[in-house]
Parts: sequence; structure tokens; C-alpha cells
Amino acid sequence: MHTIIFATNNEHKIKEIQSLVGSDFTIITLEQAGIDIDIPEPHDTLQENAYEKAITIENMTQQNCFSEDTGLEIEALNGEPGVKSARYAGETRNFQANIDKVLEKLEGITNRKAQFRTVICLLWNKEVFYFEGICKGHIAETMHGKEGFGYDPIFQPANYKATFAELSMAEKNRIGHRGQAVAKLISYLNRH
Repeated sequence: MHTIIFATNNEHKIKEIQSLVGSDFTIITLEQAGIDIDIPEPHDTLQENAYEKAITIENMTQQNCFSEDTGLEIEALNGEPGVKSARYAGETRNFQANIDKVLEKLEGITNRKAQFRTVICLLWNKEVFYFEGICKGHIAETMHGKEGFGYDPIFQPANYKATFAELSMAEKNRIGHRGQAVAKLISYLNRH
């Protein structure tokens, strides 16, 4: 059994990733590791922000860790909200306000193509590895569903009539961006 720190305090992400990892690894949150900081995400790319979080925690703990950054990238909005997904409508990280802003900006626009992209940065034995997952789809006209978090009520994955918020966690993990990135992470960890 390996223990690895996941550089986040986002309960939704922790639950999602622990359900994907299974019993070979124990995921420790920042809170469980006794770390109470909000790591800044000042960079212009998901990869740089993921690295910033991971290296901050590795420097503090000297332990293997990983972090992730995820963005919703909407074609008609030139990739917005992208790296600013969590704070799209302001620094308060209010996802209802973020959703409202996306729907408002897309009003009258027929191209609603979008993708969720996750980048995981793993610091393992002082080496850096990146794993990416992408889920293509489009933005629904209105919110649907109560599951998930963030933009899930307005994101419809390709070939689905339901939004992420209408799918079970198992189904979302099977097709979703974070699930893909975590599968690559687990595959790497199992080999090492």
C-alpha cells in the first residue's frame, strides 16, 4: 500500500480520484497531511499551475505527491474559461456565477463545442511527470442534473444526451477528463 499526497482540499476531486485509484494507493489530502494553505495558481497554463501546487507540497513535506488543474475550454470563447475556470466570475470561486457567465456569453451562439481538460503533475522520487485527459462535448443551453460539481450541469459529453451532472460518478469517471488523466497516473504508479 502506497501513500501519496494529493495537493488539494477540494472534497469533490478527492472523492472522484480515490474512487478511481482503488485500494493500491491511499490518497492523503492536504488537510490529512496537516497542511493548511491555499496554493496560488498564477500561471497561464494548466500544466504550470499543476506543477506549482505539486512542487509547493513536495518542498514542504519531502514526500511524493501529485496535483491537478482542470479547465473548461469553450471553442467560441477562444478557450475560455480555461485556466481561469474556478474563478471565471470572480475570486470567490462561485460556480453558479461561473455557469451564469458562460451561458450569458454563449447566448445566441450556435457553436457550443467545448472540452474539459485535466493535467496531473506527479512528483515521484524527485522526478516530474505529466498526465493529461480530455473529454470533448458541448455546452447545454440550460442547467441539467444534480450530481458532480462545477460546470457539470452545463457540460454534455460527446455522444451523450445527458450532462455530467446527470451521470453517475462511475460513468463520469469512465468517460471523463479526470478519469483519463488518473488512469494514466495509476498505470505509471503501478509500473514503478
